[in-house]
Amino acid sequence: MPSLATCARGATSLGQMPNPALSEKRNQRILSDVVRAYIETGEPVSSRWISRHSPEPLSPATVRNVMADLEEEGYLFQPHTSAGRVPTPAAFQFYVQQLSAETPLPSSQQDWIHAELARASTPAEVLERACHVLAEMSHGLGIVIAPPLARAVLEHIRFLLLPDGRILTVFISRGGQTLDKAIVTERALNQEELDRTADYLNRHYSGWALDAIRADLLAQIDRERQRYDRLVSNALLLCDPNVLAQDEKRELYVEGAAQIAGAPEFAEPEAMRELLSAIEEKEKLVVLLTSCIETPDPVTIQIGVQGMRHAGARLAFIGAPYVTDGRAQGALAVLGPMRMEYERAITAVAYLARLFNENSTRSS
Repeated sequence: MPSLATCARGATSLGQMPNPALSEKRNQRILSDVVRAYIETGEPVSSRWISRHSPEPLSPATVRNVMADLEEEGYLFQPHTSAGRVPTPAAFQFYVQQLSAETPLPSSQQDWIHAELARASTPAEVLERACHVLAEMSHGLGIVIAPPLARAVLEHIRFLLLPDGRILTVFISRGGQTLDKAIVTERALNQEELDRTADYLNRHYSGWALDAIRADLLAQIDRERQRYDRLVSNALLLCDPNVLAQDEKRELYVEGAAQIAGAPEFAEPEAMRELLSAIEEKEKLVVLLTSCIETPDPVTIQIGVQGMRHAGARLAFIGAPYVTDGRAQGALAVLGPMRMEYERAITAVAYLARLFNENSTRSS
């Protein structure tokens, strides 16, 4: 099972850990135990608690010395002199490196996910249900972004001439998702030309992505400049993803704001305001999910989310790309408090992404 060491932003692999406090396996186990205990209880973790729950015999004094070393190296801090220790972002970063994105989900959870997705009747509803699944399993914010229009795969297209001269494009992607967009063209076209162009596109390019259609049309015109086909020219004019997507934002599905807002980390009014403000910045969420698509890693993890004002320092992000129609990429993610059940959240994100990818492969 591959580690997530290469997937967590800003992390180094375990073998490269330069910190002397983590050079011994025992210290690594104690740090992981502290993080795990803090995630479970939300309370500072004492050396006595670690000693009692350790699978190997460790005295509280031994644990206390190790924890002091870990504190000195920036992995733990002590909120009060008499209190136990609390993990820092560096400790959470180390912890997620030990987890695997390929840990299998229990069959009961797999069955529940399949049942939830089966309730959807359209591609948009599938993304909504996936968002719900992520929110429920992580107790955080589930986020899903739809693939960009340029990579949508054509099932059927129609063009209708409107009374004001604009052209209504009805683009139906494979799977049934529909885009209706009124566009203005450089030259006037009549309904007969529009019908011929739609028929040409449906006969020759069904199953092609919009950007691939445009690239092929451009190549045809380049090859046949002497015969410059008016039909191909019209098709190129009407199938410009930049025009069709103009002023259109990628669909973003978000669920679970109430759950994340209920976390103890955001109990203070100011922390709550910062969190809600960060969640409302949808363009920042789009940037985060787009970063998952652009990275080669199967799962992207950020401990402390950059670019989300002050609330980001208290948050963790787990995201993965998914594929539809064999090539169109979207992304799905969990955004939650730094004290989240990482193994559950990482596994849910990775499982859903794999499920989408497998379904896409079977349908392509």
